[in-house]
Amino acid sequence: MRSRRIPVDPDTPINWGIFKQLWPFLLEFKQRVFLAFLCLVAAKVASVGLPFVLKHTVDQLNLTSDAEKLIAVPIALIIAYGSLRLINVIMGEVRDTLFGRVTERAMRRVGLKVFEHLHRLDLDFHLNRQTGGLSRDIERGTSGISFLMRFMVFNIGPTLIEITMVVGLLFYNYGFSFAAIILFSVITYVTFSMKATDWRTKYVREVNLADSNTNSRAIDSLLNYETVKYFNNESYEANRYDKDLAGWESARRKNRLSLFALNGGQAFIIASAMTAMMAMAAYGVAEGRMTIGDFVLINAFTMQIFMPLNFLGFVYREIRGSLANIENLFNLLAKKPTVSDSTDAKSLVVSEGKIEFKQVQFSYRSDRPILNDVSFTIAPGEKVAVVGESGAGKSTLVKLLFRFYDVTDGTIEIDGQSLTNTSQQSLRKSIGIVPQDTVLFNDTILENVRYGRPEASEKDVQQAIDLAHLRRFVDSLPDGANTQVGERGLKLSGGEKQRVAIARTILKRPPILVFDEATSSLDSQSEKAILDAIKEVSQGHTSLVIAHRLSTIVDADKIVVMDRGRIVEQGDHDTLLAQDGAYTKLWNTQQNTL
Repeated sequence: MRSRRIPVDPDTPINWGIFKQLWPFLLEFKQRVFLAFLCLVAAKVASVGLPFVLKHTVDQLNLTSDAEKLIAVPIALIIAYGSLRLINVIMGEVRDTLFGRVTERAMRRVGLKVFEHLHRLDLDFHLNRQTGGLSRDIERGTSGISFLMRFMVFNIGPTLIEITMVVGLLFYNYGFSFAAIILFSVITYVTFSMKATDWRTKYVREVNLADSNTNSRAIDSLLNYETVKYFNNESYEANRYDKDLAGWESARRKNRLSLFALNGGQAFIIASAMTAMMAMAAYGVAEGRMTIGDFVLINAFTMQIFMPLNFLGFVYREIRGSLANIENLFNLLAKKPTVSDSTDAKSLVVSEGKIEFKQVQFSYRSDRPILNDVSFTIAPGEKVAVVGESGAGKSTLVKLLFRFYDVTDGTIEIDGQSLTNTSQQSLRKSIGIVPQDTVLFNDTILENVRYGRPEASEKDVQQAIDLAHLRRFVDSLPDGANTQVGERGLKLSGGEKQRVAIARTILKRPPILVFDEATSSLDSQSEKAILDAIKEVSQGHTSLVIAHRLSTIVDADKIVVMDRGRIVEQGDHDTLLAQDGAYTKLWNTQQNTL
């Protein structure tokens, strides 16, 4: 059954502390931020000066006769008006250019931080995640960060300053009434916008959740394309997808209607304020207390004040939406991996390759023990196989050896060094694995092999291909090693993928090798070829083999038999058969099925 993402509570308060986390990214380019702010101030001063230049120009035109206009119009005022317009635009462009690098670098830094953090999170997180929804959360989060960085710092504060300047100028030049109308309308507009935006944030989140779920459903179905075809479930998948789309459609409709209510209320406040201002100005002109230039100035200031005010409402709405979008992003960063290096963790030094499991206890959940008092040793250069029925805990040993999980009790040591006291990076660098299900990147065979050691030379990569008995297959392909393997390596057969995995491990050159049921899904011919390759690769290496088919590990130096999380027998193949115990029963069962 596919897990669904847990819905976000629409009433959850926005975490304004996010700005604290974003602040360091602004400080990376202090000079750019300062210069951009100066450009913004210059643009605002030019913007506030425009209505005054317009007023004096109109008044001068109104005082001249028709015959004298061409001569008497103060050309200097017109040039000044054009210059201020140009400065306003140019300063805005320079500001955006300067600050553009700040936002782009911040998006890069945050994106990289999230990517690295996701790789640090434990296996449980990745087993339960939905890739499609996670991808959309990251995409929307980084876009939201860009918006916040640009508009919160360089628009909201300066816009409020501009409003204060305009209100002050209106009060000084035209009295209390004009300033009061503007001030009252600004307060009403801002209050209404904030309340209405807070109310409709839940609809924004519902749309985002529906969008993520729909995307997750589509990607999950497409990744399991073959399974859908095998079970003839195209209609079933389409119905499930359509159900998610219906939820998305409903959420979008609610969001659209709530936006209509918000925009309608804002438009009513703006229209009422502008009508009142124009009526008072027209009355003043009619009484002779004001000139035509004053009327034009009032009109220009009213329009000018509501343009940034309207933008302020938009910015606030978008900030609320952006904060809702980046919540998941920062929640990801807040997640702590259950497996982490201690502060005094040391690099693992493998001198011999001796592995010891000492009274290891482990459980994924406290009420379901997986391993119980598991103790065995793999001597340097020895090949040890672990066998048992499904669910015995064999593959869990591999996960513990790689420290995807930490043991509940007991210790695992390599050359006397406890894994919990060593860094995960140095540990995993010392171990190579050929897993049961080899997943390849959607790249060429060559690059998938090179992944074992990205800095390896071309010669080393080709040598690894030869040692893994992959050369004959590679040479048979039209594009050779440059053949694309498809998503997750779906263009290759199971045996071919396993040989790529072996080549990748050979290239890594680790002192310890792990083979986790590497041949369980292969046919006899492919299995023999893979076993031959494994035998060659294992020479001189300490090897742990998790096996299902007992015939593949009869040459092991020691075989550990597990049952329900416990070791019930240990010994080589002949010794265990002579004991006529659990191993013998497994052997006879498999032989009888051949």
